[in-house]
Amino acid sequence: MGTGAKIIAGRRVRWDSARADQAYSQGWWIRGTLADALHRATLESPGRTVIVDGDTRLTLSALRSQAMMLAQAMLDRLKPSSVVSFMLPNWHEAAVIYHAATIAGMVVHPLLPSLRHHELRFMLEDVDSRMIFIPSALRNHDYREMMARVTAELSRPPLVVVVRGEPGSFIPYPSLFDDVRASPLPSLESDAVHLVLYTSGTTGTPKGVLHSHNSIHALIRQIGQHWLVSPADTFLVASPVSHIGGSIYAFECPLLLGTRAVLMERWDPDAAVGLALSEHCTHIAGATPFLEQLLAATRRAGTRLPDLKLFICGGAAVPPSLIREAAEYFAGAAVTRVYGSTEVPVTTLGTLDRADRVHAAETDGRVGIAEVRLTDPMGNLNNEGEIRVRGPQMLVGYLHAEDEDGAFDAEGFYRTGDLGRWVDGEHLLISGRLKDIIIRNGENISPKEIEDLLVEHPGIAEVTVVGVPDRRTGERACAVIIPRKRPAPDLESLQAFLLGRGVAVFKFPEEVFVWEALPKNDAGKVLKYEIRAQLMRQVKGG
Repeated sequence: MGTGAKIIAGRRVRWDSARADQAYSQGWWIRGTLADALHRATLESPGRTVIVDGDTRLTLSALRSQAMMLAQAMLDRLKPSSVVSFMLPNWHEAAVIYHAATIAGMVVHPLLPSLRHHELRFMLEDVDSRMIFIPSALRNHDYREMMARVTAELSRPPLVVVVRGEPGSFIPYPSLFDDVRASPLPSLESDAVHLVLYTSGTTGTPKGVLHSHNSIHALIRQIGQHWLVSPADTFLVASPVSHIGGSIYAFECPLLLGTRAVLMERWDPDAAVGLALSEHCTHIAGATPFLEQLLAATRRAGTRLPDLKLFICGGAAVPPSLIREAAEYFAGAAVTRVYGSTEVPVTTLGTLDRADRVHAAETDGRVGIAEVRLTDPMGNLNNEGEIRVRGPQMLVGYLHAEDEDGAFDAEGFYRTGDLGRWVDGEHLLISGRLKDIIIRNGENISPKEIEDLLVEHPGIAEVTVVGVPDRRTGERACAVIIPRKRPAPDLESLQAFLLGRGVAVFKFPEEVFVWEALPKNDAGKVLKYEIRAQLMRQVKGG
């Protein structure tokens, strides 16, 4: 029968009946949702702490009580299946919102707080968000002012709720818990869309990735089986809860695996060491800079984190020497590289055998519950080539069906656009990318998105943006420009231009190079691999 389309709870999803039956028969998918898990866990151990956020400790009883009230408040204002967004740092309120939206049968849409007007306007309109939760201000940025500008430009603006700080003209978060009227809760379908996360695409336009209750359930079950997780374990969650990684550790694992989540509003390696010690954290995951800085901070503190069982490192280029160094220092923990994406999270599990430091450091580990194929340009299987993946934890489609064109092959494998090769038959090594994406500090940056904006700069005739390796951040974004006239625009000029267009700061180029011409092929296509090679000879990684 193959993969087709199916409407579930009013939304289109990709559907393969044979593979769905297999996922159910193997237990990766179930007839239940996170709302059921919250109810069940609360009955079993209502006093168990699941979220730690500074001085705030949420027990299961408190989490469910607040989530139930907020779900009723949502249903008073919105229809089931509506999209509910939150643009919050790692605060406990995000967990309440996530579970409330789930209970209310709505689709959760996390947004990075680092996004700005340009990205926010596009995503809210694209996904038709009906409610968004924001802080009043954070790190010297006024979110109320930004939302006022964004909502004024939207044809169907969402309700705006301010979680902490003065609400101004928007809805104060505490008011949603006042005079809540009980409404019938919708019945939930485990195959329905549960979560939409945006990811940068090679077209420059972010794409909405859809996950169901079941695709996330399969992901969490895989983590529980393979990542040394016990019910008493504690995850230190420094990765943003607006990412697939941070969200599952903070919102899903505490209910489905019996763990606890310690939230960090902002990454601080010395504070992380203190929390890991005081809260007895057993699991940490993050990109290369997190591990480098944590290692340095533990040495300053004179500790080896005795409770740590596992550090998962991914999201950018991971130096093998860093894995070896960390594995040697954290004597009681497995430290390993992993590979995945928003579309297919945790494609590889890493290498958790502490005795096998070669594969832990020099490959991205064994494949988990997903099937992985490496193919040549014609789609033939090979020992090296494009990585294609399918599995019960994969996305159930993109928000727009047209974004799926070319994203999957005829057998339903997701075409990652990444290149890899097999090492010793069963370990996957990511060797490069077909996709033109820069990964900086674990954040995906679409060069085309930035190029399409910078080409409108009055001082630029042509521009290309490429990434070069950077030891501190994984990759560094470099803009190569052909100026219209001299003097050429400098880095400050480019950054000010992007700031004026409402672009998130993390997407800004970090270096600018002025060339006389860009290398191109006979068809006029810019040869980015040549540009990248030349820049790597010029630029020294930080």
